[in-house]
Amino acid sequence: MRILIVDDHPIVGSGCRALFAGDPSVVILQAMDAEAGERMFTSERPDICVIDINLPGVSGFEVARRILARDASARLIMFSMNDDPVFAARAIDAGAKGFVSKSGEPSDLVEAIREVSEGGLFLPADVAKSLAFSGPEFSQNPLAKLTPREVEILRLLSAGKSLSEIAWLIRASYKTIANTCSLMRQKLGVRSSAELVRLAMESKLT
Repeated sequence: MRILIVDDHPIVGSGCRALFAGDPSVVILQAMDAEAGERMFTSERPDICVIDINLPGVSGFEVARRILARDASARLIMFSMNDDPVFAARAIDAGAKGFVSKSGEPSDLVEAIREVSEGGLFLPADVAKSLAFSGPEFSQNPLAKLTPREVEILRLLSAGKSLSEIAWLIRASYKTIANTCSLMRQKLGVRSSAELVRLAMESKLT
């Protein structure tokens, strides 16, 4: 089984290799950013991709979109420092078959990879429980109202990117980005891009 880790921290790749050290059938590949991840997926065709949401440049949500555009059957697991259930929900919306929190047990990642490689789905028990019983708190989270693409645009806005830069980074037209920002302001009930950025910071997108 070939596993592609898209994460900018070398220690993550080393940790994954250690987790599977006793299984000679597992090969771990690592890419440090979205562009390298996309290239490596195309050239290596891994069985599983484990993608960090918070990458430098564009996020794991954009990586997932690019990979699934190339191969709709790709098996993706999203990896995040943030265990807020809304991130798990957006990961699933983005097409991931699994979600693992970096603050969880290492065994969660092993189980996720095994489960997803066999065509299944995986959420850690605590995250699944949080999603199932989140109630009104979940719907009140601004990110719960946004699509993964909108979350990506919001994150890039909060990183100080202009609409033109965002359009280039996520391979969309300027008009599409401007229209999406307008729609996000309506969804979130804010009037300006500055308020969008504030919401992004409060939601720990930066």
